[in-house]
Amino acid sequence: MDNTMKAIETTGIIDKQHRLVLDEVLPFTEKSKVRVIILLPEESDICEKEWLKAATLNPAFDFLKEPEEDIYTREDGKPFHDKG
Repeated sequence: MDNTMKAIETTGIIDKQHRLVLDEVLPFTEKSKVRVIILLPEESDICEKEWLKAATLNPAFDFLKEPEEDIYTREDGKPFHDKG
């Protein structure tokens, strides 16, 4: 028995009845058994607190802790008062 499979990528939605509805017609005319892998988008939005924590702990930003990177003082710029 030959277990080779042909892959076709397409998109679709899961409807209210929990059925997969493809965005396009598949290029087959005969009835055939298929194997389906469903990839769901991950939640990409993380809260600001999580993002800041990740940035703080990331060693890629360690150079910012060096004294020569500390170039601003409290006297630089103007105060910002958020009224939101």
